[in-house]
Amino acid sequence: MQEGFLMGVTATYLFPTKPNQSEIAEQHALGLTIGSWTDIHHLEMEQLKKHKGEVVSIEKGETKDKVKIFYPSANVSADLPAIFTTVYGKLSFFEGYELIDLEFDQDLLSQFPGPRFGAKGIREQLNVYDRPLLKAIFKGIMGRDLSFFSAQLEDLLAGGIDLVKDDEILFENELTPFYKRITTAKEILDRHYEKTGNKVLYAVNLSGKTSTLSEKAERAQELGANCLLFNVHAYGLDALQSLRENHQINLPIVAHSALSGVLAGQAGGGFSYELLVGKLTRLVGGDLSLFPSPYGDKSKGNVTISKEEASAINRTLTEENGFEKTFSVPSAGIHPGLVPQLLKDFGDNLVVNAGGGIFGHPDGPISGAQAFRAAIDASVQHIPLSEAANTSEPLKRALEQWGEMTVS
Repeated sequence: MQEGFLMGVTATYLFPTKPNQSEIAEQHALGLTIGSWTDIHHLEMEQLKKHKGEVVSIEKGETKDKVKIFYPSANVSADLPAIFTTVYGKLSFFEGYELIDLEFDQDLLSQFPGPRFGAKGIREQLNVYDRPLLKAIFKGIMGRDLSFFSAQLEDLLAGGIDLVKDDEILFENELTPFYKRITTAKEILDRHYEKTGNKVLYAVNLSGKTSTLSEKAERAQELGANCLLFNVHAYGLDALQSLRENHQINLPIVAHSALSGVLAGQAGGGFSYELLVGKLTRLVGGDLSLFPSPYGDKSKGNVTISKEEASAINRTLTEENGFEKTFSVPSAGIHPGLVPQLLKDFGDNLVVNAGGGIFGHPDGPISGAQAFRAAIDASVQHIPLSEAANTSEPLKRALEQWGEMTVS
């Protein structure tokens, strides 16, 4: 069969290597569609032909074989829950079976919205085109009140950040209520814009029961929110798509990868990060996709993924597919000395995401943010950080603390 002319979904899997893989793949292709083929009457064959799954290809490997199976469009509706159930529902119970990619025919692909803004639209909002963006994370905010929240935001703005997001575990609470965070931040951001002419996005964590999300997001926008953070894998990709397709919500969405570790990060099963956090997060409307960096140190509690996985996510967030590109936001273990490596690995589709690298600066968060800005400016001009540190005390101090790192 010619893959380019298939009308439906082609799923790519890794199956544990078996000598009779062709037979096994054929059994699954039938079992996930019409159930049987050789035992049915000729007339029924004609009726069921348009529903029959077909094995497209098998590539042998040492421990896993790459198997592609085609599922006709007549078998699915144009939504991810239906597609997931069809292509992986039963297979997910088989040990060692991984779903690593989905390819859609053009009609199905057109049913997805893609990012509302994407990297291009966010750059236009911030009027920043010639460098990676710098995003900060509120730190130590749990159990603190709005005065603490405000002081952190003021420091981050003074340091020159472009975006700031809530901690993904900051939900509705009495000390920093959702709507109060929005109005408090808006007042500070408006004052910063009037003073400097620089716009900054604040991604407030949209949470609560799924049935309340759209109404809550609409109200957030009315109160002045300019960006949302969303724990997409806790709610499901379809929930993100619903937010994106609500035209009353005209806000960029930062898709956080929390919980994807159990869906994609377990050895020998589940989804690939490339598919879940990359391709599909982009197709359903994530403007920024935040995922673990390959630079974290697990012994220090950092989450991390391999460089190969991070590169694959970035590729699917940027490849030409008719949709706007989604910003890559590698997170954890990021400090100013890593900025050249970040640019090398992720190119210009990068948001430098810093938490401890800002707040852990020996001179405080303002200097921490300034160190990152100096490192970013130097890196895009191909100036060594050691040289740039001669004219930036915050960067000099950061390099004394963390050094300049190259990650193989």
